[in-house]
Amino acid sequence: MKPPILLVEDNSSDEKLTLLAFRQHAYGHDVVVLRDGADALDYLFASGPYADRDPAELPAMVLLDLKLPRIGGLEVLRRIRAAERTRFLPVVVLTASREERDVVRSYQLGANAYVRKPLDFTDFVEAARAIGTFWLLLNEPATGQRGAP
Repeated sequence: MKPPILLVEDNSSDEKLTLLAFRQHAYGHDVVVLRDGADALDYLFASGPYADRDPAELPAMVLLDLKLPRIGGLEVLRRIRAAERTRFLPVVVLTASREERDVVRSYQLGANAYVRKPLDFTDFVEAARAIGTFWLLLNEPATGQRGAP
């Protein structure tokens, strides 16, 4: 079984577009959707409501919005990169933010990519296809990532 994709997105319309785009390209990964940064951290570090989850089983990648309730995306990214086990986990910032400071800060904190959400449906589907093709099919993960022994 392939590891899931973790989508951290609080906007239901963007969630639906992302799920539809990934289904159209049939990458074979389930998508776990979480709506805020605190839940994303609980999921990744197997705490709180996800305490029974195996923390060694990492997602194939994280699609991370920046504007999230409770804990913002930049703080989620900082904590992902601060932990040894998740340090090399592919994180793609997928956001509507057009703020240059968000782009710079995302890369400073270790984002693998920064993708602005296209407004047009066709462009959005193409962006999701490109992200999936690169990170799920072409990219070679670091040893020990994606739940590998």
